[in-house]
Amino acid sequence: MVMGMRAVAGAVALLAVSGGAWAQDGDPAAGEQNFMQCGACHQVGANAMHLVGPDLNGIVGRVIGSVEGFAYGEATAAMGADGTEWTEELLMEYLVNPTEFIGGSSRMPMMYPDEQFRRDVIAYLAQFDAEGNRAE
Repeated sequence: MVMGMRAVAGAVALLAVSGGAWAQDGDPAAGEQNFMQCGACHQVGANAMHLVGPDLNGIVGRVIGSVEGFAYGEATAAMGADGTEWTEELLMEYLVNPTEFIGGSSRMPMMYPDEQFRRDVIAYLAQFDAEGNRAE
């Protein structure tokens, strides 16, 4: 029993230490290549516009469903109504299955089960501020 408790405590400690390092564990250059799959619906960068989906400038740290000029679905807008922001952790969860994450109403049909793919895309997106300036 004590050994089992120690194992659980160790796993929790490991998760606490490793949490929040998604972009740090990702490769922005690989993420830029991976983002080409997203480009039909999303843009990022200085001249990014809304397409089928909102532009993704400043997505990390942005309130969910809050980009001006984009018509979000009710479920997405409701997720951000209390000020909940997109964190790297939430993006990791979301990108696995957006429809399930949002509650069955996401317009994003793509699913990305590969963890490293998601880490790389997030590392790429995390470079852009809200105005589309890319940190070097």
